Amino acid sequence: MSEALGITFKENDRAGIVTLDRPDRLNALTREMFDALSANYRRWAPAPHIYGVVMESSHPTVFCSGGDLKVLTPTSQGATDTIREFYRAAYSHVWVLEKFIRPNVPLINGLAFGGGVGISLLGTHCVAGEGYRFAMPQVGIGFLPDIGGTYFLPRLFGWMGTYLALTGASIGPADAHRLRLVSHYIPSAQFGTIKEALADNHPIDRLLDGLHRDPGEGDLVRHTPMIDRAFSAGSVEEILARLDAEDGEDEPWARETAAELRKKSPTSLKIAFKQMQVGNGLTLAEALKLEFRLASHLVTTHDFREGIDVRIAGKGRAPDWQPATLEEVDDREIERLFSTQVEGELELDERQPGP
Repeated sequence: MSEALGITFKENDRAGIVTLDRPDRLNALTREMFDALSANYRRWAPAPHIYGVVMESSHPTVFCSGGDLKVLTPTSQGATDTIREFYRAAYSHVWVLEKFIRPNVPLINGLAFGGGVGISLLGTHCVAGEGYRFAMPQVGIGFLPDIGGTYFLPRLFGWMGTYLALTGASIGPADAHRLRLVSHYIPSAQFGTIKEALADNHPIDRLLDGLHRDPGEGDLVRHTPMIDRAFSAGSVEEILARLDAEDGEDEPWARETAAELRKKSPTSLKIAFKQMQVGNGLTLAEALKLEFRLASHLVTTHDFREGIDVRIAGKGRAPDWQPATLEEVDDREIERLFSTQVEGELELDERQPGP
């Protein structure tokens, strides 16, 4: 596979090796990269000589920063159609991963944000090194926690999924392991051992279990009761009210969390909240189809254009969200986004991937 694509695919004896290799763009994902990922996983799925697949990054501190914002700028109707096809390729690849039954072992020792979570979370295993950082920050660009977020975030313990979806907070390996977002915590110095063992057909579960180390308690444990108190509320407005009313030792952290929420797109906050309400009742396929519908609606909106523009060229300016407050968001419009079909809705093949 051409290195100009930003991703390479190789075989080392019994292992397929995927390397994210776009360091100048923090391994940001393009439609072409998603298409290449899907094509190679489909190629490897029936291959008798491939025991499993390893995914790694050439960047020392970033696994994948998510979708490439520079290709998500909706400058015209044609560009909007292109963006929708980017999301079609992204969500279709998550489904390919879900149907891929061979060992699939991402080795993550850096940032895994947004799309970087989507290409790694739903494999058979997910290994975090000491530099691992997880976040789903999409509400900060007028979008939604997608690429499977509707499915996996509501299934986290307590109300952690709602907290992570609305705040876009970044967490490290200890919290991720406690929430079962990663299967193992293994120092990155051992990543080479994992690659070699997979190439040698070594039973992967025994290997990873033997290399796993206790990652410690994590940062969110002491805040979990407060997160559950606040984020179990029946609306985003009530979540903010509960955070504002918090006192005692959690008060500074609650204030900081409320301030962070108020920076996000009010429309995106309400969409993400509803995703967390309905997601537990959806299959992964249903969640991905819903996300494509929502994405198709949102890429035509002011907040999406504004969020992308601020992130790329904003030079520190605050986004001009429209509507600007939660109270101004029409809840009926949020319901419409979830229920109104779009042209060319996402279709997913229920069969196992193959050529």
